[in-house]
Amino acid sequence: MPMSRTAAIRVISPDVSSRSASVPHGSPAAIAEISTGLLAERAYTSPKYLYDSLGSKLFEAICELPEYYPTRTEASIFERYGAEIAQAVGLGSTLIDLGAGNCAKAASLFPLLHPTQYVPVDISRDFLLEAVSRLQQRFPHIEMTPLGLDFSRSFHLPVSVRPGKRVFFYPGSSIGNFAPHEAIAFLRRMRANEQGDGGLLIGVDLIKDGAVLDAAYDDAIGVTASFNLNMLRHLNHLIGADFDVTQWQHRAFFNAEESRVEMHLEAREAVTVSWQGYERHFVRGERIHTEDSYKYTRRSFIDLLQEAGFAATRTWTDDAEWFAVLHARAIGD
Repeated sequence: MPMSRTAAIRVISPDVSSRSASVPHGSPAAIAEISTGLLAERAYTSPKYLYDSLGSKLFEAICELPEYYPTRTEASIFERYGAEIAQAVGLGSTLIDLGAGNCAKAASLFPLLHPTQYVPVDISRDFLLEAVSRLQQRFPHIEMTPLGLDFSRSFHLPVSVRPGKRVFFYPGSSIGNFAPHEAIAFLRRMRANEQGDGGLLIGVDLIKDGAVLDAAYDDAIGVTASFNLNMLRHLNHLIGADFDVTQWQHRAFFNAEESRVEMHLEAREAVTVSWQGYERHFVRGERIHTEDSYKYTRRSFIDLLQEAGFAATRTWTDDAEWFAVLHARAIGD
């Protein structure tokens, strides 16, 4: 965990802040959010800032690693139970793909679900538009409406998204990036946009041996480390900070007490970072908490769905029960 420290944060004058790496390109809300995290007693950032264009490409590479079981395990569930999943979800939906990335997971379901409209949503807008452009050539008969936005805090679908039979697709256990109380709030926002005749198709990583989890988030060739470290470059771009990536190292481990994998960036040496009129000193070994990935039992996640207003209708797992895919409908539908 992060080391204790003495007063290491101070506001600096605007002329000193000009030492920052570049003019900030983030929105005022993003700059405020990032600054709040970096100035906290135990520094943190939202995992959504891992995903600039390069970060999205690095995550694609992570999904190909032998240590990273979630992608291939989830894919095996869709391959094995695709017909059952399609029967549960139904045909002709408006498929809303949250955190779509390269859109590959949703595209693999098109022949089964036959969506009338595909709505991929991702914070990395440029990466998303490139992916959708390629995908539209393969499936010209499907209306595609890409949305480059941050859906983690508030979410209101535009009028371009068809109102009927909205099915939210949230694969890869990305729900694990939220603490349980945050996940409930997030799912309630999905329910508010669902309109009563759609549903939720979601992937969830299940609790397993800690050594398997540690390896999945700290691979032998260092792709996950590069993914985590790249966020510092992204922060430099967003808030005009002067992070030097060579002064930091990747740390990841399973916290059994909290039932989550944690990712951190740890200072290799004492370092001072400046941005936007602020300055923070990090001592050697101090960490910035960049991501959590909560793990669930099947029962605990079904209970979480119910608290958010959804009832699980079907659950599918691999033989080892490392991963689960659930279909749920809003309670009362």
